[in-house]
Amino acid sequence: MARTVNCVYLNKEADGLDFQLYPGDLGKRIFDNVSKEAWGLWQKKQTMLINEKKLNMMNVDDRKFLEEQMTSFLFEGKDVEIEGFVPEKGQE
Repeated sequence: MARTVNCVYLNKEADGLDFQLYPGDLGKRIFDNVSKEAWGLWQKKQTMLINEKKLNMMNVDDRKFLEEQMTSFLFEGKDVEIEGFVPEKGQE
């Protein structure tokens, strides 16, 4: 049986993650409060951020920036702004 969480991003009960995907206290918070669906949405945004801003995951500052964006996206409901990105019609 699937594990469910009250997803803070979607504001509804949804299937939870199968295991903790991110380390530390933030990872525990994500595991307890973020659904698979919301995590998938974040992963798409994360990929866009890494590519468009040319982030280097070996760089501590880039990782910190990405973590701040993730927290804002998942827990504060703030959309990730990617300079110059215009979504195709129907993807908004």
